[in-house]
Amino acid sequence: MNRAREAGLDLVEVDSNGTPPVCRILDYGKFKYEQAKKEREGRKHQRATMVHEVRMRPRTGQHDIDLKVRTAERLLAEGDKVKLSVMFRGREMSHPEVGHDVLQRALQKLTDVAGVEKPPGMEGRFLSVILTPSVKKPVAAPKGSGDGGLPDDEPGGGPDGESPNGDQPETGPDAAPPVVTEAEAATPEPAASASTNES
Repeated sequence: MNRAREAGLDLVEVDSNGTPPVCRILDYGKFKYEQAKKEREGRKHQRATMVHEVRMRPRTGQHDIDLKVRTAERLLAEGDKVKLSVMFRGREMSHPEVGHDVLQRALQKLTDVAGVEKPPGMEGRFLSVILTPSVKKPVAAPKGSGDGGLPDDEPGGGPDGESPNGDQPETGPDAAPPVVTEAEAATPEPAASASTNES
């Protein structure tokens, strides 16, 4: 305590469970500020996992099921969880096997991209299952790298569409058509003079 007072700092207990307890002489206000800053930086790089619900009905057709499956695939590819639900209304509650069939058809199409976190079960009027992504989102390759092609701004390999050695553009059956500017297109071509034989 005396050394902390002499230094004008605080005596802070770092590990109370140690034998003997570990203490440090430091500026407590600065210590708390740095701890809060580290926590903020850590939270900045975290992404909260969302649970999105995709609803269907027992009478949902196959085309609409495929549409719901594509929506679920997109959400799973983004790293979120998906809750697939079949909603029953009125007399539909007396035939839950129809809803189970709809849910199973959707699950069969999602087996490659999702794992079942919570198996199918009834929650009131809803038959639902929670899916988690089983594959991570693919990382897109940088644009224009690794394909061995030419940059977009130099189609012929050189400036202004010239060949790489600086010569005129290539001609032949495989050559690109010549570029015509608006000014050239607007200028009419001179009419060919008809030659007449005067006798």
